[in-house]
Amino acid sequence: MKKLPTRAQIEEWLEKREETVLLADGLDAAFLGIINRCGQKPVAIYDREQCIQTMAKDGMTRDEAEEYFDFNTQGAWVGEQTPGYLERIES
Repeated sequence: MKKLPTRAQIEEWLEKREETVLLADGLDAAFLGIINRCGQKPVAIYDREQCIQTMAKDGMTRDEAEEYFDFNTQGAWVGEQTPGYLERIES
């Protein structure tokens, strides 16, 4: 089983790379890394499905977690360093 990162581990990883990004609260288990884009600041990237599963574990149904995530997390613009949420291709 993959060991999930803690906030401290994520912050240490970012510090070693001298990167400053905005992190999503409560979704450390879904953190994948950062995305570097030409001419733009790097942003944190999270696994969308893992975000929803994390929210569902916190007492929401799957549908409630997905709706909450879509509107309040993925749908929240907090500036140019707003995190990204990767939707993986299904195999």
